[in-house]
Amino acid sequence: MTDRHTRLDTELHYDVRGSGPVLLIVPGGAGHPMGLEPVVDTLVDRFTVVTYDPLGLAHGRLGEPVDEQRVEAWSDGARRVLEEVLPEGESAYVFGTSSSGIAVLDLLARHPERLRHVVAHEPPCVGVLPDGERQRAMFREVYDTYRAAGPQAAGARLGAGMAEQEPTGPLDGQPLSREAELGNPMAIMLAHVLRPFTSYDLDVKALSGSAARLTLAAGADSRGQLLYRTAEFLADRTGSRFTELPGGHIGALDHPVAFAEGLAESLVPSGDSPTGSGVSA
Repeated sequence: MTDRHTRLDTELHYDVRGSGPVLLIVPGGAGHPMGLEPVVDTLVDRFTVVTYDPLGLAHGRLGEPVDEQRVEAWSDGARRVLEEVLPEGESAYVFGTSSSGIAVLDLLARHPERLRHVVAHEPPCVGVLPDGERQRAMFREVYDTYRAAGPQAAGARLGAGMAEQEPTGPLDGQPLSREAELGNPMAIMLAHVLRPFTSYDLDVKALSGSAARLTLAAGADSRGQLLYRTAEFLADRTGSRFTELPGGHIGALDHPVAFAEGLAESLVPSGDSPTGSGVSA
């Protein structure tokens, strides 16, 4: 059973399931948790899974106006969720993938106090790379393609960029209406999340200071691709652990059970016991 929470005064939207130590999940894309139910189902016997919905898209706000998003706003929201759900004196496990991988890295850099371990899966924080400016320009081109030709063309440009290839064929299409855009989580990500998040400068020094509590992850099927390279590079730069999880960039959707098992092992290696009693009733 899901314990659903919406704080209208502070615009916090999250769901709580399971028992055990708190595991905060911040979904990727525009933060809509669609498709993550099988992952959560696999984890609820070991963790109190708190799924944070930064924009409230699964909590009645899909279709409402969306501003340009900020990494700090997502990580501050995650911190406030943890303040609400964490029992006194306990710390949380945290997982973020894709755009939310940047948010949980920022959370660890700026608010490490009650974080036990953080796994960031394929965060597009390409600015850390030696060719970071070129890769950021690629993401800006994806945004421009979306504005000019709509989500299908932008998705093709993004797929080529992630594979570190040049796009083939024309990127044709029609831009979405404002109404259609606000009803489509993928379009919201392209319009309001992709550009500000991929241009964000992480505090690498602060992350290095928390390296023992950080794992950078990439999909086994993403080898040779941009975000695998980014995760490996950032792990080496910060002295953090690097691990592979099943599937590719959307492994959590394509291989949910295996992905969840791999995530649990990354958070709490075999032989260790999760600590904490979870959310009090």
